[in-house]
Formats: sequence, structure tokens, C-alpha cells
Amino acid sequence: MFGQQHSKKYFTNPIASSGADPYVFLYKGFYYYTQTEGNKISLWKMDNMGSMASAEKKVIWEALSEITEYSREIWAPEVMNIDGKWYAYFSADDGDNNHHRIFILQNNSDDPFNGAWEFKGKLNLADDKWAIDADVFYFNKQLYVIWSGWEGNTNEQQNIYISKLLDPLTPDTQRVCISKPELSWETNGDLLPNSVPNHVSVNEGPQALVHNEKLFIIYSASACWTDTYCLGMLAFNGNDLLDKNQWTKNPSPVFSQSLQNGVYATGHNSFFSSKDGKENWILYHANSNPQDGCGNKRSPRMQKYTWDANGFPKFGIPVPKGKQLLSPSEN
Repeated sequence: MFGQQHSKKYFTNPIASSGADPYVFLYKGFYYYTQTEGNKISLWKMDNMGSMASAEKKVIWEALSEITEYSREIWAPEVMNIDGKWYAYFSADDGDNNHHRIFILQNNSDDPFNGAWEFKGKLNLADDKWAIDADVFYFNKQLYVIWSGWEGNTNEQQNIYISKLLDPLTPDTQRVCISKPELSWETNGDLLPNSVPNHVSVNEGPQALVHNEKLFIIYSASACWTDTYCLGMLAFNGNDLLDKNQWTKNPSPVFSQSLQNGVYATGHNSFFSSKDGKENWILYHANSNPQDGCGNKRSPRMQKYTWDANGFPKFGIPVPKGKQLLSPSEN
């Protein structure tokens, strides 16, 4: 599945031939990578993110063949260590997209390749509405979850919501909407004229990014089936993450397709650092051709990013397919 063998020193994008919604977590010298795989959740373990081709892989959970509320359309898993235990957050339904919710696995082993992964059930978010793409993070010693959801019960648009967590399994507050797709670059989402609905505006895939006590949420905007799928940014300014007025939306995308480099539909990212902590990296999926949509032609890619003088991230433009790049530094 994972294309050509890369050396430890260099790699080329894409880092795998196919794979959507890539997520990686660095823990005790190893990178643990996961992506959307349909009916199961897999982990890849590697000591360098440039070595995907030789990574150890393990299926940690697979849906039952019979239909349950979490056995179909398993999307965007995130596998992370929180307070010494491993959790996998993922979206799933019973085959009807209208029923998508967020579910959790837990593993108490120090190494997620060992021990047992236990299904812990649904993340019981307030209002119990359609929900996907959960990301869990600490900020000022408080645990939060952010996700993409519907305001009501019909597929009209996807918003970004936030809630406090009592612990990794338990929401503590009502959900608060902190972003809606309102700007022109967030509202590309036409479907076939006879589709119901025939247009969906999208904010999804939120990822928390903390740097020098500043908090940002990088999210995917517009529909994934459009070439203009891109990344937007919210910046937090205040003392209450649950106050929507303390979030500021960047007026333009912070990362988007590059026609000159042949990279389209850049979205659904995560972040990681090099093992020595000296480099910052963005991991995302994209297409190599226009109008490739949001199926299995999407592939995971990564590149370094920097910070400007005001402490805001600078992601640059997506690098072209096949360009040789230095792997994340190790010392």
C-alpha cells in the first residue's frame, strides 16, 4: 500500500499511495499514525515519519459485520495518549450518514501495540446531534473536545463546536458553536442538482494547535469533493474557550491548493514535531489531480511549517509530488 521505500534521511510526498484524514501522535520516540480505513482502525508505528513504507502496522479494532450504530462509515480516527492511557476517537454510523456520532476506544497499556483496546461507547455530547472529526486537547490544564457537527438534524451545513471534558470519556458542558462556514472560501459545496441537499457548506476536521500559550484551531473548509477544500484558522483571544466571541476567524485560508505544484483539495490535517523538538510539521491529505474528489485518490503528505513574529503559524504552500525532502530531524 505504501509506495516506494524511503530512506531515513529523505522522503517524498505523498508518504503513502492512498489515505484520508491522516493523524499522528509522537510518544516516547515513536510516531503512531492512523487514517480512515472504512470498517476498521489501524495503527502504524515508526521511529521516523519519513519511513512509512517500512512501518509496523496493526489493526487495533474492526467493526462487526452485522449492523450496529458504529459499524459503518468509520471516519477520521485519532489515536492519542492522555494522562498515560491511550484513546481512539472515531466517527461512525449504521450505514446512514444522518446517524454519524463519535465513539471511543481505550487501551491502558503504555504501548498502544500491546494490551487490549476496549470499546467504551459513544461520546455523549450535549444535544446528541450529528458529529464527526473529534479532536481532544488540553489548554490551561483543562481538557476540551472540538468537532464538526450539525446545528439541527438535517444535512444543511457543518459547524465547529467545542465542549469541556470531565475526563477523556465524559463531556462536561453544553456544546458551543465557534465557527460556521460563512466566508466565500468556506462555502464551496455544490452537489448534483437533484441531490438532497444539493449544496453543503462545510467547516470540519478541527485541530488544536498550541504555541507559546497561544491557541489556534486549524480546520478544513468547503466540501472535500471540491478542489478548493482548504484550511482555515481560528485564533483564541480571551479567558473562556466556550465564549464564541473570544475566537477570531482568519479572513482567508491559511493553506490551500497549489495549481503550480499540482496539489489539490488540501485538508484534514494534524500536527507533529520532530523528535528533537526543533521542527514543526503539518500532516494533511490532498489530491494529485483536479476533480479527484474525496475518495481513495486522496493521499497523506507532510511538510515543515514555521511561526511569524507575532506567534502565528505560517504553513506556506503544498510542496509538489515527488520532491525530495529531508525527513523530520532526530537530534
